[in-house]
Amino acid sequence: MNSINGEALMQAQSHLWNHTFSFINSMALKCAVELAIPDAIHNSGNAITLSELSAALSIPPSRASGLRHLMRRLVDSGFFAARRSHHEKPEQEEEEDTFSLTTLSSILVKEKSECLSPFLALMLDQTLLKPWHSLGAWFKGDEPPTAFEVGHGMRIWDATGEWSEFNVLMNEGMESDANFTNKVLIEGCGELFRGLGSLVDVGGGTGSMARAVAEAFPEIKCTVFDLPHVVETFEASATVEAVGGDFFKYIPPADATLLKVCTEYLLHLFVMRDEETS
Repeated sequence: MNSINGEALMQAQSHLWNHTFSFINSMALKCAVELAIPDAIHNSGNAITLSELSAALSIPPSRASGLRHLMRRLVDSGFFAARRSHHEKPEQEEEEDTFSLTTLSSILVKEKSECLSPFLALMLDQTLLKPWHSLGAWFKGDEPPTAFEVGHGMRIWDATGEWSEFNVLMNEGMESDANFTNKVLIEGCGELFRGLGSLVDVGGGTGSMARAVAEAFPEIKCTVFDLPHVVETFEASATVEAVGGDFFKYIPPADATLLKVCTEYLLHLFVMRDEETS
C-alpha cells in the first residue's frame, strides 16, 4: 500500500469525493420540489426559459445565477431537458436555455395522480435525515434499538403522534407512494386479489391502497390497520374500514395481509428492532 502511484491516489480521491458530495443531487432535487419547478414547467406547456421560470417562481434577481446553476445540476441528473433557444428582442438578441420535463420529473408534477413529490419531501426531511447522522452512535451502544430513537429520543411512530407536521408529511408521503404503485399492482398483479374475501392493509395510512383494491374488487372487505392517531379521522365506507393498533402486537385476521416491503426497507433502521426481526 505504501507504493500507490499518483494516478491511483487521484482515482481514490475522485471516488471519495463522488460519495462525499452525492448529497448535492438529493438536495438539489428537494429544492426543485420545494420551489415547484416541475409544476411551473408543466404549467408553461412544458417549455420555459430561465427568465420565465424565475418570474413564475418569484425568484429575486439576486438569485437568478443560483437558479441557473440549480437547473444545470438537475439537467445533468436527467430530471430536466434543456435546449438552446434564440430570442429576438427590440434592443438585443440573446440565446437562452429552454427547459422541459423528462420522464423523471413528470412524476413530480403535483396535479398528477402518480406524483411522488410528497414521498420525496418525506424521505429528505430533516426528521428522517437526522437518524443517518446518528448511525455511529447507534452502532456503539445496545440502546436505544433504532437510529431514529438515538437521534430523536422516541420511536418514529411515536413521533408522528407527537409532531403534527411530521404526521402530515408521513401520511402524504406514504399516500403518494401507494398511489404510484396502485395501478401497477392492481392491473399488473390483479390475479393475486381474485378469490379473496377480506384483506388488511398493515400501515395503510390514509387508505389509498385499500380503497383502490376495494374499487377494483368490490367483493373484498378491506381493512386499513394503522396507529390510532392515524386512523382517527378515517372515513369508512361499505367496503373499507379502519382499525387502530400496533402491528408489532396484533394484526386483524383476514384472508390476506398487505404490507409494503419497500417502505419498511427504507425505514428499517428507524423502525425495526432486533427482537422483532429475529
